[in-house]
Amino acid sequence: MQRVTLSLARPLLRGKKAFCGWRLSAAMSSLLIQRPDYAWLKELGLKEDNSGVFNGSWGGRGEVVTSYCPANNEPIARVRQATLEDYEETVRKAKEAWKVWADIPAPKRGEIVRQIGDALRKKLKVLGNLVSLEMGKISVEGVGEVQEYIDICDYAVGLSRMFGGPVLPSERPGHALIEQWNPLGLVGIITAFNFPVAVYGWNNALALVCGNCCLWKGAPTTPLTSVAVTQIVAQVLEDNKLPGAICSLTCGGTDIGAAMSKDERINLLSFTGSTNVGKQVSLVVQERFGRLLLELGGNNAIIVFDDADLNMVIPSVLFAAVGTAGQRCTTTRRLFLHESIHDGVVERLVKAYKQVRIGDPLDSTTLYGPLHTKQAVDMYKNAVEQAKQQGGTVACGGKVINRPGNYVEPTIVTGLPHDASIVHTETFAPILYVLKFKSEEEAFAWNNEVKQGLSSSIFTKDVGRMFRWMGPKGSDCGIVNVNIPTSGAEIGGAFGGEKHTGGGRESGSDAWKHYMRRSTCTINYSKELPLAQGIKFE
Repeated sequence: MQRVTLSLARPLLRGKKAFCGWRLSAAMSSLLIQRPDYAWLKELGLKEDNSGVFNGSWGGRGEVVTSYCPANNEPIARVRQATLEDYEETVRKAKEAWKVWADIPAPKRGEIVRQIGDALRKKLKVLGNLVSLEMGKISVEGVGEVQEYIDICDYAVGLSRMFGGPVLPSERPGHALIEQWNPLGLVGIITAFNFPVAVYGWNNALALVCGNCCLWKGAPTTPLTSVAVTQIVAQVLEDNKLPGAICSLTCGGTDIGAAMSKDERINLLSFTGSTNVGKQVSLVVQERFGRLLLELGGNNAIIVFDDADLNMVIPSVLFAAVGTAGQRCTTTRRLFLHESIHDGVVERLVKAYKQVRIGDPLDSTTLYGPLHTKQAVDMYKNAVEQAKQQGGTVACGGKVINRPGNYVEPTIVTGLPHDASIVHTETFAPILYVLKFKSEEEAFAWNNEVKQGLSSSIFTKDVGRMFRWMGPKGSDCGIVNVNIPTSGAEIGGAFGGEKHTGGGRESGSDAWKHYMRRSTCTINYSKELPLAQGIKFE
């Protein structure tokens, strides 16, 4: 899951000027929320001007930022961000709220999370539409993202009655050896623009049932979604007469992210974003011996062997490379085709790409929406140019679409060597590099040679190859698929990757352990005191 532009260095002046320009632009044009066809935004409690801080009460004394719609670059509404003083107040209140929350039995915490899931169900479509409007993904993906939060709430409810440690056999008579799991305290959650609901949900639901409070900083470019989600959660807490600061919010930029990284009161920092920024966050948190959960970059590959079912391959590659306009951390960016099928697959892919319906993400017939920002469009153009300079041929796409908004053509590039620098660079855009391979050994090695290790897939009917792919000499990624694409993951499995992807795990399996601390406890219930190594004191 990507992409956060947080930097721990001082903000660039250019960025400050851009914010001023956006505010001036917003003042000169009407906000979408003022128009009758966007009145549904008010169903989420949104207004023209919104507070971006919640710690039991709403506030914020920081900079006012305007949220823009990527489909037309028109202003939606405004949010006032947090100052460092707001942040300090919020952390204090969250730590106090934890004293209440930690005393509530885990199954009863699960009941609160169940209510959060039900509250989200009531707002499923309208909140999904907000994701589409503010982030740019198509409506079915926006609704699906909210559904992920709902699903992880359901998962967490069951987990609240199940997690725990074993009773271990003690070597000493009259002794019991058990593992006790306790909450960490305060979990900081920094999420990215491309999944402005789901990634918070993965962290929030598990952290809550484990007994933690949460402090959320969403992406600066999707603040309305952060506010809307927090309002839904806050209402559930209020209805149950619980402190609102259990689930706090501080919208903000570099200063808030840096404060969270350095703050020893934050017991776990979950960061989703780019590898470069994740490295900075990691160094700061490790310097204070803090806990980290990192979900960073992915340069994912699909390998197609000559025995593959191409009727499965074509839609799989199309979905994984073009879905969310290439702005998923699990997007397929490299496609390795066996040399005997290369030309035929490329030909079929180009035909499939040309049938993709491009348009307004809120239109139910649209399959492909805009990039999130104008900066992303520039990044796309630069990558296409670099690919050409390094010997690639644009087989499909490669251009910016001449229409309002941040639209670019989904692009296929062929003819590059597997180790070309642009192929090894994760460009967060819909660009697919198609490469020929000769042998299984070669394809597996090429999959693993990039720095990231998030998601990977092969298409084959060879059962032995499937198990070699999943084995010690196969894919080195955290997600290893067979005959399905790289994107899309079930909440029941742990989500995350290896190497420069960060190594963290969210969502299912035993990911809950990230949010708790383990104590190995020995209880002597006998009248004897056997000491280690048989030592006896007279």
